[in-house]
Amino acid sequence: MTLQVLIVDDEALARSRLRTLLGECRQPEAVAAAEAASAAQAMALVQHQRFDAALLDIHMPGADGLQLAAALREAPEPPLVVFVTAHTEHAVHAFELDAVDYLTKPVRLERLQTALQKVERLALARQAREPDSAPDWLLISERGRTVRVPLPEVLYLKAELKYVTVRTAAASHLLDGSLSQLEDKFPGRFLRIHRNALVARNAIRALVRHNDPDEGEGWAVRLAGIDEVLMVSRRQVAAVREALGE
Repeated sequence: MTLQVLIVDDEALARSRLRTLLGECRQPEAVAAAEAASAAQAMALVQHQRFDAALLDIHMPGADGLQLAAALREAPEPPLVVFVTAHTEHAVHAFELDAVDYLTKPVRLERLQTALQKVERLALARQAREPDSAPDWLLISERGRTVRVPLPEVLYLKAELKYVTVRTAAASHLLDGSLSQLEDKFPGRFLRIHRNALVARNAIRALVRHNDPDEGEGWAVRLAGIDEVLMVSRRQVAAVREALGE
């Protein structure tokens, strides 16, 4: 996810500095999608363009950043607000306006990235809650980073103790969750072939006889992109045949 960010500051040098820092952000990636030198300009932009976040200065001519943040809450798709200011005394008021973070100038890259990571988590959660807009990816935290795995790349989901293995043609990931939750969240995309496995319907290529060391002789599915086969429980063989059009 590349965050679309609106920069609002009446000082051109400050806007340039933030634009440079956004270009250096990697976790998450972010881009300065637009800039405004006043609250009025910012409100005009928000009416016609969607932003994930707004970086707001506080002391500006006309309406200040706090007033702007209050006004943004009424926008059709309000951006998440991060204040960027040289003044520390407004922090309490800022958080009363549901600010995600409050940064003081000069802003360091690491501090900005931390704020944007909060924005990313909230933005993804907001998308997941919106009706008719189920995310087309799985968000996985591993080795100190967050990975977004596109659903069309997922070949199977397999329960492994308290985790779920998410397998693509290129890699395997561990997701904290349950198969039942994933089956309910993405109805129709995956087919349950076993109590511990879901496979992507469009990845199924063949139903074959297979001798498994743990389960013995039985049926298994071959999937596109990998050599591994997955055992199919007896009760799910008919569903797999149906998915194959047999």
